[in-house]
Amino acid sequence: MVHKLRCTDTQELLSAKRVACNVAMVALFSLAATAGSLAQEGEVHYLHQGVMPPGAIGSRQLRRGGPLPGFFQPVEIKAPKGALVSLATGGQFDAPQAAPAGVGLLIGQVYRLRVTNIPVNLGLELFPTIEIIDRLYAPRGQESRFAIPVELTQQDLRLAMDGKFVTRVIYLEDPQTALPVREDPRVQNWFDVGPRRDPLAVADSLGRPVAILRLGARLPRDQQGPDTGFLFGCPPWVKLPMRKIVD
Repeated sequence: MVHKLRCTDTQELLSAKRVACNVAMVALFSLAATAGSLAQEGEVHYLHQGVMPPGAIGSRQLRRGGPLPGFFQPVEIKAPKGALVSLATGGQFDAPQAAPAGVGLLIGQVYRLRVTNIPVNLGLELFPTIEIIDRLYAPRGQESRFAIPVELTQQDLRLAMDGKFVTRVIYLEDPQTALPVREDPRVQNWFDVGPRRDPLAVADSLGRPVAILRLGARLPRDQQGPDTGFLFGCPPWVKLPMRKIVD
């Protein structure tokens, strides 16, 4: 089931199957904006907004039905060379591993990451979140080949360390409107929508949003270790082997 995040008075929500290998991933970049400052995207009423708290969008998606609950969507977490990433599990962070890292994440859950060994800022650490709001529909048995790329760029990390709040919405391009050119699978295209536009609404108008990366300067309150609220309850996840990209 493929659900858009919007509705109109004259058209029902569409549902259809898509094969992941035929569409491209793009990310929208946006600095923090308040709900009141977000511009309206045309005459469409959106059921969700990018400024909603982590978990709100994914949980609503689950209530709309379809083969979403219980599915571990493959995700490829990317970061600058040398950076280490770890996910929360059992009330603490897993052992750090070099990026890129392959994991399976549940749709509708929020996952807290820890990023350390950041180039140029080796002594600092950041704690972004990943929320998977939809899944890919890869050929049966080949799900791990088609992972959602979630990239932590050096620019994102620098902005977060400067106190900014960054939102990235990763979406599948609409195959009917995407440019018919081959792209480098090792590089994720992205563009900045600006602080006054809702990145989720823009992504929904261009394709199908599947994941949201939120990155800011928030740190655990408890110096002895993060609490369950900060870790969003430590939802389960699975490690997956990394795919090999052939030029």
